[in-house]
Amino acid sequence: MARHESARKVVDETAHVRCAKGWGIIREEVWQDKDGEVVRYNLAFIHHGLFAMDNGRVLGYDNQHDHHHRHFMGHTKPFRYSGYDVLLDRFLAEVEALRKETR
Repeated sequence: MARHESARKVVDETAHVRCAKGWGIIREEVWQDKDGEVVRYNLAFIHHGLFAMDNGRVLGYDNQHDHHHRHFMGHTKPFRYSGYDVLLDRFLAEVEALRKETR
């Protein structure tokens, strides 16, 4: 996965969401190339009440460091990328479940 110098940021959103254990933050950043293809992304669910380490990032997906990987409560693992729309749906479904956590 090469760096894309001509990529431009097309999504830069932050949403504060109510959770069973306080408030969380959903963060979405997306960069596209000149053809509209997603070449870089960063998705994060932050909730200090569920996980205090890693700046509160409970769950995240990104393709930094030249590979697709998933962050979950301090652990990082590669995952099979099937397209940004598929990934976003997966991320939001996981966040919905995590928002119900009361640990």
